[in-house]
Amino acid sequence: MAELPLAPVKRIIKQSGASRVSEDAVEELRDELEEYASDRAREAKEYAQHAGRKTVQADDVKASQ
Repeated sequence: MAELPLAPVKRIIKQSGASRVSEDAVEELRDELEEYASDRAREAKEYAQHAGRKTVQADDVKASQ
């Protein structure tokens, strides 16, 4: 199930200059954003574990880029 709501994703697309946006486009971008975020979160968790921590910190997220 999707975690991100569609309305903010649609606003992001519209703020990027699109005058009209299909629901399919919004859903596709949402799915891609969630996949990207999930991958980054997983990598950040691995950095924290490697450092001997349970808490993921901002530096872990930055390192996962």
